[in-house]
Amino acid sequence: MKILLMAVNAKYIHSNLAVYSLQSYAAKHGIYPETAEYTINQQKDEILGDVYRKKPQVLCVSCYIWNISFVEEILGDVKKILPDTDIWVGGPEVSYDAEAFLERCPWACGVMCGEGEETFLELASYYEKRKEGECRVPADIRGLVCRQEGEIVRTPGRPVMDMDRLVFPYEDMSLFSHKIIYYESSRGCPFSCSYCLSSIDKKLRFRSLSLVLDELQFFLDKRVPQVKFVDRTFNCRKEHAMAIWTYLRDHDNGVTNFHFEIAADLLTEEEISLISTMRPGLIQLEIGVQSTNEKTIREIKRKTSFDKIAQTVQKIQKGRNVHQHLDLIAGLPYEDRESFRRSFDQVYSLRPQQLQLGFLKVLKGSYMHEMAEAYGCVYQETEPYEVLGTRWISYGDILKLKGVEEMVEVYYNSSQFIRTVSAMERLFPDAFSMYEALADFYHERGYQGISHTRIRRYEILLEYLEERQQANMEYFRELMLFDLYARENLKTRPSWVCDMTPYKKHLQAFYKREEENPVLLGDYKGYQARQMMKMTHLEVFHYDIPNGEDKKGEFPVLFDYRKRDPLTYDAAVYAVQKTAFFAER
Repeated sequence: MKILLMAVNAKYIHSNLAVYSLQSYAAKHGIYPETAEYTINQQKDEILGDVYRKKPQVLCVSCYIWNISFVEEILGDVKKILPDTDIWVGGPEVSYDAEAFLERCPWACGVMCGEGEETFLELASYYEKRKEGECRVPADIRGLVCRQEGEIVRTPGRPVMDMDRLVFPYEDMSLFSHKIIYYESSRGCPFSCSYCLSSIDKKLRFRSLSLVLDELQFFLDKRVPQVKFVDRTFNCRKEHAMAIWTYLRDHDNGVTNFHFEIAADLLTEEEISLISTMRPGLIQLEIGVQSTNEKTIREIKRKTSFDKIAQTVQKIQKGRNVHQHLDLIAGLPYEDRESFRRSFDQVYSLRPQQLQLGFLKVLKGSYMHEMAEAYGCVYQETEPYEVLGTRWISYGDILKLKGVEEMVEVYYNSSQFIRTVSAMERLFPDAFSMYEALADFYHERGYQGISHTRIRRYEILLEYLEERQQANMEYFRELMLFDLYARENLKTRPSWVCDMTPYKKHLQAFYKREEENPVLLGDYKGYQARQMMKMTHLEVFHYDIPNGEDKKGEFPVLFDYRKRDPLTYDAAVYAVQKTAFFAER
């Protein structure tokens, strides 16, 4: 019996923990399904052809908000070319309206609802032992909604699993080359956020620390680039979080990064102190703020204090060693455009490494879905079921916020315009106004929806600043040049900056001195001056940019690309002594 577990991911770098968890659990019990991963960016014909060549007798597919329409279309065609293949689905996008899904998709045999490991194992065992011609799935397989003799029936639900019974799915790491690894040390969530499906499963449970630590050591030994914990609130049990963070700090391999979704207001001083001792870049933290409007927070059933979140974020920032990612959601109840602006500016003022603007998704099975009519909430009929308007915010306002979202993603979250954006903020009453004005400018010039190069993004900023006629354009050109060289050693200088030819002799003399008696480039011992000149970059600025001051002069600055900031990825920057650099004048 050939059974295929199929995943359709949002991006190539993603991996699907669900199919590998089901595969490893089944293999432990003597059943060996195959796996196949694809992405929504692939041609459907390519995926269809690959599935056809595999010729599974049973095909099981994991369904999510990002792939459901894509998957439905492919599976409908799979049934046409492999009519004898039984197709089963699972995942959050089909579990809460399984009967409606089966009515809509006659090619599907059934839906596996909830946790899938034991349900899949029993279903696969049935197929392995099924007698020829038998087509009735046993009613004692719990957790199914399936077709039985022309009717759709639901078997009893399945109790949640003891997490220690799960089987570690990552023995063969060659399957995950160049991909993000996902890992779970707990399931369930202690909170009841009205927009989230995790609030439905109140049975919070943890995998034993002895197993977790052994598995994390496996990732460390394999020098995996990044491991993302999918625990809904990683630090909801202090002892569990402390043990894992302590282990990671003490066994750090200098390479692997671990990502955690946490509740910042739950972090204790002891946890913050521990985090401060970690290698820069060892962990990154994702913190869901969602809104700073207290009425909104109460309505969505969150129990958070923005003041406490802000204090925690600022304490962690003092260590300059942790990437922090803060989230906001637009379209929540009682949050109009002005309220969202306040939420944005308050969170932005914390200067996280990333500020994610999301838009409410009205998910089937959530309390928000139940309350949609009461909130006057209208949303897209198909996935991602994104909000179109509420009693408090119009679709026009949402369109404006989407423009702000794009500008924040490009100019803030990329960390490629740090100094330029910081200086631009001083031209506006608040940060939100700046991004809103940039979004309007993009819309007016027809620049939205175009994949611009990085240099072009700078050129657009220059166009915008020139139009405002409120900025020292010479200063901003140099800020932009600084930001550019901080990230990469440009092969071609932008057309809008000054020529470095007048400094050629000074540059050559500087690198010759570094070759003979290194002061700033000690790590380049053994390299000749001309080699160091190619591997690093020295620029003479005419404003005191390293100190962020609009002060005239000549300021030589060295960019070292072998050393980078683990949070921004900026090259190490050194101010060169002017007296030495210009000694031969």
